[in-house]
Amino acid sequence: MEFIAHNLAPIMFAGLICFLLVGFPVAFSLGACGLFFAFIGIELNVLPEALLQALPLRIYGIMQNDTLLAIPFFTLMGLILERSGMAEDLLDTIGQLFGPIRGGLALAVIFVGALLAATTGVVAASVISMGLISLPIMLRYGYDRRLAAGVIAASGTLAQIIPPSLVLIIIADQLGRSVGDMYKGAFLPGLMLTGFYALYVILLAVIKPQWVPALPPEARTLREDNGKSGVPSLLVLTAICTAASIYVAKNMPALHTWWSGEAVDKVALDETIVVSMCFGVALAFVAASFNKITRLGLLSRAAERVTFVLIPPLLLIFLVLGTIFLGVATPTEGGAMGALGAIVMAVIRGRLSMSLLTQALNTTTKLSCFVVFILVGATIFGLTFQGVDGPLWVEHLLSALPGGQLGFLIVVNIMVFFLAFFLDFFELSFIVVPLLAPVADKLGIDLIWFGVLLAINMQTSFMHPPFGFALFYLRSVAPAKEYMDKVTKKMIAPVTTTQIYWGAIPFLCIQILMVALVIAFPGIVSSGLDKAEVYDLDKVRLEMEANMPASMEQVDPTAGMPGSEAPAAEDDPLKAMQESLSQDAEKKN
Repeated sequence: MEFIAHNLAPIMFAGLICFLLVGFPVAFSLGACGLFFAFIGIELNVLPEALLQALPLRIYGIMQNDTLLAIPFFTLMGLILERSGMAEDLLDTIGQLFGPIRGGLALAVIFVGALLAATTGVVAASVISMGLISLPIMLRYGYDRRLAAGVIAASGTLAQIIPPSLVLIIIADQLGRSVGDMYKGAFLPGLMLTGFYALYVILLAVIKPQWVPALPPEARTLREDNGKSGVPSLLVLTAICTAASIYVAKNMPALHTWWSGEAVDKVALDETIVVSMCFGVALAFVAASFNKITRLGLLSRAAERVTFVLIPPLLLIFLVLGTIFLGVATPTEGGAMGALGAIVMAVIRGRLSMSLLTQALNTTTKLSCFVVFILVGATIFGLTFQGVDGPLWVEHLLSALPGGQLGFLIVVNIMVFFLAFFLDFFELSFIVVPLLAPVADKLGIDLIWFGVLLAINMQTSFMHPPFGFALFYLRSVAPAKEYMDKVTKKMIAPVTTTQIYWGAIPFLCIQILMVALVIAFPGIVSSGLDKAEVYDLDKVRLEMEANMPASMEQVDPTAGMPGSEAPAAEDDPLKAMQESLSQDAEKKN
């Protein structure tokens, strides 16, 4: 019994692993394991009985957490957009635009996957949508089955890392950091990962052109009446709007000065990017609308169609991410506006029905309950684990690793990678992240950077065989039997599970490469964050003394009298303020 009492923390962690391997539901495994070992600890006099009295307060604290409200809002937004046909229009238009080049359909899937990730934040919605729409087309025109399956699954998982990602919300909550900062840090890694996917497809188009054929001429429907593609007109419009965005970005301080009437020398980078991109998109929309209304023919049919198809998702991205980055709305408020915007877009498109809304609400409720139940179970487990000094055991275990920060990061990422074979990102976020965060903080690792790194690593949980959820989603919509294509009237062979697994491997390697790059070059994440403010303490003190009321500068009338004493240093308000500012600056640095 003495051995159990002294090693209750590792025994408790091993017990949780056994519960999970048996296949018991994660939420109930966490709760049952926490209560079971709490009773053992009380019997062995390791834990006080009063510890369990804190449990109701912790569960009530979960219900009071406003940050978690963003999860149902973003889920509802993604489900309504997925069912309203936006993904179908995007894939059709972008596929026609890139179709004439080798690998064009795969590039269109990657591009649309990134757009859906920035609007939905839900992996299942992205993978299922693109699997239903683009996979039959890629099979019809001779794409390699492994590549077609891999690019759809990988593009769908971009919703894990590109804001507004659900996993970033949960990790930020578990780390006690701002969701907005987590979004800013993940923005550039998400774009880089999208670029690496596209680069892989381009290399295949050069090395294995037979794997990624171009669309045949008869399949290209986006043409002008004279048979031309209309792409030059689109390129000219893109160049004009890009130049206008760059001009606005360079003159943002002057624009702010004109708008506010006060001199502004510098504007935050995220605000500059959002405002300049919105200006470019608005200019394209105005030009396309003017051309369509007046029928001047200044823009091609392709330019008009691409503009009108891209405007809704880009508008929604600004409505959600733009307001969060600009500080106008919190992530919860941004999610609420995004859900409302998705409903409005569905109404405008004539796609919103009571059955669609009912399905979306049912699925949102199920996912939200799933998250809350896991969080309640993790809270019960975490309370008992802290009571038996579990965090101290984990800290001693990981901080003693050779190599300092680098050794810790390598071991943690390997551990998370292998745990992702059996657990999804919700479970990893609630079980593993709270154990790792204190150790990372003690080693001096920035928790925003650490959270983004873990999010990129957890993205692999959707991709690696045999339990990758993105692979399961794709398997559910991929043809399992031979079928006749409706267009070509040819028999199309099925997509096997083995082909889906092999197709995921190259993109899984790209994700691991991205983890290594973030570790090697931390600026990939930290460059998107706001710079820490540096206080000039001497200047602050001088300003406070200058603005001090005259009554405070008068001499104490009791000074010099018997029994009077000089004020203690700790009672000096200026010194106390100076020490507080100094401590705040040290924490931020």
